[in-house]
Amino acid sequence: MVIHISSSGNARWRFAQGIPPHTFAEETVIDLVHAAGDLDDVIAYVTGAFGRKLTTKERLMQEVNTRPRLRWRAELGEIIAAGAGGAHSVIEYRYDRDVERAHGLPPARKQVPFTRPNGSRGFRDRCYEEYGLIIELDGKQYHPDELQGRDQDRDNHAAATAGSTLRYGWTDVTRTPCASAAQVRAALRKRGHTGSLQPCSPTCGAFPLLEVR
Repeated sequence: MVIHISSSGNARWRFAQGIPPHTFAEETVIDLVHAAGDLDDVIAYVTGAFGRKLTTKERLMQEVNTRPRLRWRAELGEIIAAGAGGAHSVIEYRYDRDVERAHGLPPARKQVPFTRPNGSRGFRDRCYEEYGLIIELDGKQYHPDELQGRDQDRDNHAAATAGSTLRYGWTDVTRTPCASAAQVRAALRKRGHTGSLQPCSPTCGAFPLLEVR
């Protein structure tokens, strides 16, 4: 058990039969953000709350504005806006920022509903509907063995030329975002996209990969 002392001087309590008194979701999220020592943890707390439909952009920003002292305040506006816009996990936030926007790719639709063969409903992480391309993101923070990595890369290359889905894991989005952007651009171009890729930095690694395709 870890005990945290809230930085809010105006904490409200929610009472429900059979449940211990607890703070509202917005207060809990911002308390966790204030205690976080890593930006990815901040992103996880905020986007996770939106993914579970626990809060809204307006309620979270209202809570932020009540705190006279708050760590990560400068970053929170962008993160909360991203969560409200459909980034429901750290890897989704990082894909939007480091793969898509950083390289000038067209914006994908987020959390696109679909029906599974058994009739249940699910959501596609990212969907470039005009081009018939789906992006699925797996946020497990682990290092797959070399064979698994080769298999995923092989499947992605096949999808870039003939299929409809690209799948990316934590390493693809956080360590090799330029390579992932080049792959997404190749898949989009195959499906009719005419826009050009933009370098994310002077040392962007996407363009040497494009030259060998």
